Amino acid sequence: MQVLKKDFLPADLQPLLKENNFDGCVAVQALMQESENDFLLKCAEKHEFVKGVVGWVDLLDEKVEGRLEVYSDKTYFKGIRHFIQSEAQGFMGRRDFRKGISLLDKFDLTFDLLLSQDQLGEAIDLVKQYPNQAFVLDHMGKPFFSGNVDREWKKNIQELGKMENVFCKVSGMVCETENFKWKYEDFNPYLDIVFEAFGSNRLMFGSDWPVCLLSCEYEKVFNILERYLNSFSENEKQLVMGKNAANFYKIELS
Repeated sequence: MQVLKKDFLPADLQPLLKENNFDGCVAVQALMQESENDFLLKCAEKHEFVKGVVGWVDLLDEKVEGRLEVYSDKTYFKGIRHFIQSEAQGFMGRRDFRKGISLLDKFDLTFDLLLSQDQLGEAIDLVKQYPNQAFVLDHMGKPFFSGNVDREWKKNIQELGKMENVFCKVSGMVCETENFKWKYEDFNPYLDIVFEAFGSNRLMFGSDWPVCLLSCEYEKVFNILERYLNSFSENEKQLVMGKNAANFYKIELS
């Protein structure tokens, strides 16, 4: 993990975006602390290429509505993420958590589903209960990409894909491999499944930078999807590589 033990700031990311023809990015929380929300919002205010922020608010807190109201008034604050992958089985069924989720639509905030593969069944039940809430599944539900496709993962992805309020991030793949080693073709069966389930209008590229550096540089992560999309139309490429994210997080494109 030594490669990650340093500061990663907007100045480190901007040249990577430029080299790969991105106009900007959405910064997503890596700590479940409101102090990080404030740090990321300052980054967005100072750097035009940071188009939005997905932060954290304690959805279990009895006073969560007031905190959501505070952040929803901030221009760059687009949504909430919670490290569900670190929670025990059954977390998404908790009454206090669901109360928090039920408030997000009121404040026009999205919710990023960061979870492990074995929590996908719970996620299906959650999103069914809130059809008006915009959800996005992070890292394709974190399957293990070194080996054969897990049938249960495929089944759950297909079920989530039926729900129009759920998007999916094509991200995090390189860090869910054996010893962080992979070949481009390793990901194709998984990409086939998510593209069939969600279609080109509900998938979005995510770099997972800087965590991806455990395995490879930003450009190689970008190349995985660029290669896969080679036979797609130009419109489909633009959707997956930016327009869907802008639509989901309500970012105005110039």
